[in-house]
Amino acid sequence: MLSCKELVAHSSDFLDGQLNLRQRLSVRAHLAMCRHCRRFIKQLRLSQAVVRKLPQGQSAELDALAAKLAEMRRSR
Repeated sequence: MLSCKELVAHSSDFLDGQLNLRQRLSVRAHLAMCRHCRRFIKQLRLSQAVVRKLPQGQSAELDALAAKLAEMRRSR
């Protein structure tokens, strides 16, 4: 079974439907047993929904923020 750290590493691909069947099953098995990761995935889904509602013409500030968040995620 996946650890919480492994689930976080696969979370974006899971939500984007980019995992193979075995990986999806591993994520789902972990989520069935871990309420903290279920909460994390729920929050990530909400974040994705908010970002999708942003105007299409992104400003340089939003691009810089996205880059900073991506860097923070990689450093974990």
